[in-house]
Amino acid sequence: MRFGVLAPMPSELRPVVKAFGLRRGRSGSLEGHVGRVGEADVVATTTGIGTELATTAAQRMLDRGEVDHVVVVGIAGGIGPTTAVPDLIIPEAVVDWPELREHRPAPLDRLVGAGTIVSSDEYGYPPEVIADFIARGVVAVDMETVAVARVCADAGIPWSAVRAISDRADDDTGQHGRQDAVRLRQRPGPGSGCATAARGSVRGRGVWRQPRHRCRRPERLALLQRRRHRAG
Repeated sequence: MRFGVLAPMPSELRPVVKAFGLRRGRSGSLEGHVGRVGEADVVATTTGIGTELATTAAQRMLDRGEVDHVVVVGIAGGIGPTTAVPDLIIPEAVVDWPELREHRPAPLDRLVGAGTIVSSDEYGYPPEVIADFIARGVVAVDMETVAVARVCADAGIPWSAVRAISDRADDDTGQHGRQDAVRLRQRPGPGSGCATAARGSVRGRGVWRQPRHRCRRPERLALLQRRRHRAG
């Protein structure tokens, strides 16, 4: 059994590499971090930020990595009263937006999924959309999971998702994200980076080492990086 692990940014992948003791190498013709965890082989790499890059990376992993199960990891923005920083989210469903088409992940061992993640390239949602998300049982938003889910579903490969809540997505992020991204671009400095540490567990059971990003608005940094990529 070979698991493929995908994370948007190197800082999101690093805790997995450290926790699993992975080393640089190849799986099939795919370059990444490789190793063995228990009875499973693991290959891990990054996707880049957003659905387009995630789609390409997931397809590349399936084409070259010879994997049997794909796991998406990384940070997400929390939504609603049941989610807090630094909760670990293993969703029971992932939906795209605005279509709200549902994708169901495969179980990871004995872990039980709960809540829904909304995934899209949208940065910040209007208050009425956030309210609708909460009513639908959405607990987090991200920018890559649904793209990986689509690629895996089309190929008949099981997939799962593990996301750490790094910040709130139901505060003023959507209103001020554009201005903050512009300021960061004009004056990059210590506040524009994130420090990452392996930390946490699922309700104390220690089943997954959780990436915790220490920065004021990680999603705003992600938006800035995506814009720089497009501009280049």
